[in-house]
Amino acid sequence: MIEDALKALREGKFILLYDFDDRERETDFAIRADRVRPVDVAQMRRDGGGLICTAIPARSANLLGLPFATELLRSCPDTAGMVGQVPYDTKNRSSFSLWVNHRDTWTGVTDNDRALTINAIAEHVRMSLNGGGVDFHARFRSPGHVAILRADENLLNQRRGQTELSIALAMMAGITPAVTVCEMLDERSGRALSKADAQAYARKHGLVFIEGSEVVEFWEKASG
Repeated sequence: MIEDALKALREGKFILLYDFDDRERETDFAIRADRVRPVDVAQMRRDGGGLICTAIPARSANLLGLPFATELLRSCPDTAGMVGQVPYDTKNRSSFSLWVNHRDTWTGVTDNDRALTINAIAEHVRMSLNGGGVDFHARFRSPGHVAILRADENLLNQRRGQTELSIALAMMAGITPAVTVCEMLDERSGRALSKADAQAYARKHGLVFIEGSEVVEFWEKASG
């Protein structure tokens, strides 16, 4: 199944990525950010319903000058007290960085605008990791409508959220490590879509469904 997921990512197709039964218990749409089209944004907001975010590796975030949102909140006395614990995360830190729009967008929220922003984030990740001189802040504005997620520096060795799982998959697939994700929600229950319903959606739409435990196992074998 892991090879099918890597193949789908290389081809710019969605996969469905479930984390763990003892963590968020959520399934996310995941797709390589440099291939996201407006129609993909529409599918995520329609069939997913959660936040549409783009995960990037820690090294790229550092090179692009993208801090954790918690760092910014702590730097201001008026907002420092807002930084709280994350109940499902043993590391107790959200992976959120900045929310951005590309400067060529209008409102930033339309499918076209968000696809443009997401593609540009991926391009800046690629250039930063290839040693190219990039000025992220000159090409984007904040606040915006695409949340950037910073993967943990130790990737799956410590924090094992959707952010780290998706970046590990991108690295194993040999693609630019920028992955756009969106939680699948259930409008009937008001909760996350159940694993069984997410698997049924995957079967109906011909998508690969993969669990975090499979990603971690494959990653550890590849790294060992």
